[in-house]
Amino acid sequence: MDTGSPDAFTRMGTLGIEEEFFIVDTAGYPVSGTDELVYGSDPPAPLSGRIDHELFKCTIETQTPLIEDIDTAETHLRRVREALVDYAAAHGYRIAGAGLHPAAKWRELDHAQKPRYRSQLDRIQYSQHRNTTAGLHVHVGVDDPDKAVWIANELRWYLPPMLALSANSPFWNGFDTGLASARAKIFEGLPNTGMPTAFADYDAFDRFERTMVKHGAIDDRGELWFDVRPHTGHGTVEVRTPDGQSDLAVVLAFVEYVHALVMDLAERYADGESSMDIRREILDENKWRAIRHGHDASFIDRTGDGVVTLSEVIDREADRLGVTGIRTVLNNESGTARQRRLHAEHGLAALCDALCLDTEA
Repeated sequence: MDTGSPDAFTRMGTLGIEEEFFIVDTAGYPVSGTDELVYGSDPPAPLSGRIDHELFKCTIETQTPLIEDIDTAETHLRRVREALVDYAAAHGYRIAGAGLHPAAKWRELDHAQKPRYRSQLDRIQYSQHRNTTAGLHVHVGVDDPDKAVWIANELRWYLPPMLALSANSPFWNGFDTGLASARAKIFEGLPNTGMPTAFADYDAFDRFERTMVKHGAIDDRGELWFDVRPHTGHGTVEVRTPDGQSDLAVVLAFVEYVHALVMDLAERYADGESSMDIRREILDENKWRAIRHGHDASFIDRTGDGVVTLSEVIDREADRLGVTGIRTVLNNESGTARQRRLHAEHGLAALCDALCLDTEA
């Protein structure tokens, strides 16, 4: 049975960053390229063993090595990104970053033939066939399994503001959805996604994970695609909320924030702080507000007694945790607004070009 172990949770504060990207042609339009880039030749050292298929042949995932010190995260992430851009260029491709690619029409794109994905397509059908999404996943090491579950529970309130801040996917299947993060809503069409319920402790999560595998709901633990989860293989808490990004500075802002938030929650767990008491339906409502409104969203506060704007949340969090990147992201034009502006002013071709990692913003 492919499930994890409490023994995986041994180290506090390490980092791992996974980014999903689109492989595009020289004009910036999605094209099948993972067979070449993943299997067709040997990638350069920063990518060796750290790139993989995603569902479509036009999507690819990168992983950083284990990062011991957050101060080196930018160096590791930049090295991986630059290697991917150069590697793709050597094969005639470019790399684009967004939650959804505005020119990706799922009926016209090839799915990967990897057995894992063929199994998912057969089992899930329509919702997976159309899943042209790309996200950012941040892993933070936690040194105790019960602590990891408690942190994941507590993180849930912070995820909708995080999604709103990252929103970078207004276009899907060739049209403007009216949403700030259509990726999040498209992805929610899959089973075992979205906002998880709280788990009492590690044993409760482990029983759930094993039950899902045992009864064929999932093939392995990796198919629990919730917005946050204790990763029972890596010994981390994994935040899976943000949209994919082309801008490295935006990614680093989320890495800084997620790391600081997990470390803060670890201290609060050690101090015996009580668990958050909030209905999952409230969290779902907050996520919907993020999906629909992005930077203009407001949220029902943890107490349920009031509403806070994204600006208020970010100012509070930046001051409380001593982080700076998320405030800069908030003050800049959002990914969603930028995409709509470029599309309106210059057209789809210019927008596709602007999403490429080798294009100056």
